[in-house]
Amino acid sequence: MSNDAVTTADLDTRYRDSSLPIDERVEILLAQMTVAEKAGLFFHTMIAMGEGGELSEGDPVFGMASNAEYVVGRSMTHFNLLGIAPTAGDIARWQNKLQELAASTRLGIPVTISTDPRHAFNDNPGASFFAGPFSQWPEPLGLAATHDAALVENFADIARREYTAVGIRVALHPQVDLATEPRWARQLQTFGEDADLAGELGAAYVRGFQGEAFGEGSVSTMTKHFPGGGPQKDGEDPHFDYGREQVYPGGQFELHLKPFEAVFAAGGRQIMPYYGMPMGTEYEEVGFGFNKSVLTGLLRERFGFDGIVCTDWGLITDQPIMGHDFSARAWGVEHLTPAERMIKVLDAGADQFGGEHDPNLLIALIEDDQVSEERVDVSARRLLREKFLLGLFENPYVDAEAADDIVGSAEFRAAGEAAQRASIAVLTNRDALLPLAGSPKLYVEGIDAETAGRYGVVVETPEEADAAILRLHAPFEQRDTMFENFFHAGSLDFGGETIAHVREVASDVPTIVDVFLDRPAILGPIAEAAHAVVANWGVNPGALLDVLTGAAPATGRLPFDVPSSMAAVEASRPDVPFDTADPLFRFGHGLTL
Repeated sequence: MSNDAVTTADLDTRYRDSSLPIDERVEILLAQMTVAEKAGLFFHTMIAMGEGGELSEGDPVFGMASNAEYVVGRSMTHFNLLGIAPTAGDIARWQNKLQELAASTRLGIPVTISTDPRHAFNDNPGASFFAGPFSQWPEPLGLAATHDAALVENFADIARREYTAVGIRVALHPQVDLATEPRWARQLQTFGEDADLAGELGAAYVRGFQGEAFGEGSVSTMTKHFPGGGPQKDGEDPHFDYGREQVYPGGQFELHLKPFEAVFAAGGRQIMPYYGMPMGTEYEEVGFGFNKSVLTGLLRERFGFDGIVCTDWGLITDQPIMGHDFSARAWGVEHLTPAERMIKVLDAGADQFGGEHDPNLLIALIEDDQVSEERVDVSARRLLREKFLLGLFENPYVDAEAADDIVGSAEFRAAGEAAQRASIAVLTNRDALLPLAGSPKLYVEGIDAETAGRYGVVVETPEEADAAILRLHAPFEQRDTMFENFFHAGSLDFGGETIAHVREVASDVPTIVDVFLDRPAILGPIAEAAHAVVANWGVNPGALLDVLTGAAPATGRLPFDVPSSMAAVEASRPDVPFDTADPLFRFGHGLTL
């Protein structure tokens, strides 16, 4: 057992000597760590920042303790930043204060800050955040719609520079799951339905974030959700118990591994398994975070992956989310106690418990000899080594003043807007309505009048207009709780009122319908009524109007099939790509203007 009586005066500080090999520094540090300090490494949870870049006293809505309690009281050093900050400087100042807090502890182990995606339009506390001060780009499905690996790598390089400017050093992305089940709620953050494209773009994403050589300028990527989270039964998401089953009626388990192989070849350093439990395969029917046959047998042994594995959030303990109680996502092992679940996760081959924040549970298991300290050291080495490689022991601080100049710079914002324009896919264009010519009279819904006024004359009614532009969101079903409704699931059919409204407007004036396709909606009735239909995956009104008026070319192409009916969706196999009968539009479809 480690020496819990070691004091600061007794420390061998050679682990701070950058002239020594990193593996030697890791062993020097590890030998001096107490059980509590080792246990703290294993917990990677959400953290809040205070207003104006100050430390936070916690957030009861999300069940978060104060920054000081996490870092000093619980010896935790890995955190996922929750929420949106007004400025990059605020994040940077908070990060520096958090690092100062970490430096005040006995060993001074620096904190590693991670984040879900922050560069697009979607705000889902379980998946991604609004861009805020960062440059704004299409969602990953929109990046996939460009079919351009160089553009994706450039995005990731810019995002890397913005993340490192504020002290974020781990990206909890890319998400290279295949969008093979059209109803699935998480496909917006994927690269679509095609395994080859997802692998190509996932590898480009990793190269951009991690750089040519992994080191002090890198952001470590945590690719998810191994071994592929797309084949969800009925398209329901395993954040919730009714979506816990992943099914493979088409026998395509291996196909979903293909994008991960490309990421491994590109040097991806971390992996997050999904919540789902595989049904009817050779693998144990338990959630992937508990699944030794998947994490050790498949990931560690077959693919030779020796990087960090962090479970998805909330596998061990029941926790409230947004005022509602949610059970732990311990699918297949619901009968186990939290301690038994923790043992099973470690035995499976994972290194960190995502979303958990009680190291005392692991400490008790070690002290009771239910988890060996040798097993703990295996993961602790990986976690410490990553901090050393990222240069956090040399300099964990950032320049808060420079952060505001780097993050969201004019250059980066321009690149993001160019990508938005490149991602827009024109699906139909009856009578060559597009591009709109001259300075037309425009009736708009979902576009502010000031922006639309730069492209034409905004009028109050369709009858007055030369063209109407309506912006819609792909449909989804309302669920019981606020958190569930962040995950758009259920039927892909537009409601009758929406279709009737499009028909009514289109009966008065040539009408363009722009649809945010976070899922591949049933567009047949919309395409029949409208004169032009375009698809987007995160685009501001100005970028959209640039394409609609011909100021920018239309180049986007679908990253998935668009099905012809819900009956075709329900009859398709969730693990098989391009499996809906007679799709309305095929993968790769997109008209040029």
